[in-house]
Amino acid sequence: MMRLKAHRGVTLCGMGLNDSSGAVVDAAIKVHTALGPGLLEGAYEGCLVHELRKRGHLVVQQLPLPVLYDGICIDLGYRIDLLVDGGVVVEVKSVGKLAPIHNAQLLSYLKLGGYKVGLLLNFNVPRLMDGIRRIVNRL
Repeated sequence: MMRLKAHRGVTLCGMGLNDSSGAVVDAAIKVHTALGPGLLEGAYEGCLVHELRKRGHLVVQQLPLPVLYDGICIDLGYRIDLLVDGGVVVEVKSVGKLAPIHNAQLLSYLKLGGYKVGLLLNFNVPRLMDGIRRIVNRL
């Protein structure tokens, strides 16, 4: 299984986690501006992957995330929507309103994978900035 992680705040592309997360937000705004709200999550995810790769970022899509329990890896079907530059976990949503369970999901992915920074992006809003949450795992 491919495991890409940032070390000490530097991603695999040599950018800091803040730079990489900022690049994700900028690319997401471009995608949202072009497509608007109302599409399925897969449309936004695919376009966001394209936009980030076009800008030179390393993006892994639908990365399996097993649970380590009692010394063994158990594949329970968890998937990280996007892992950007080896250090920023991105969860793409297209829902009427973000709920606490969405935050819990992203935080769980950060903890299970040992990642520090995550972005929860809800594209089903009139203004994307109202649908962005950044979560930091204090490891």
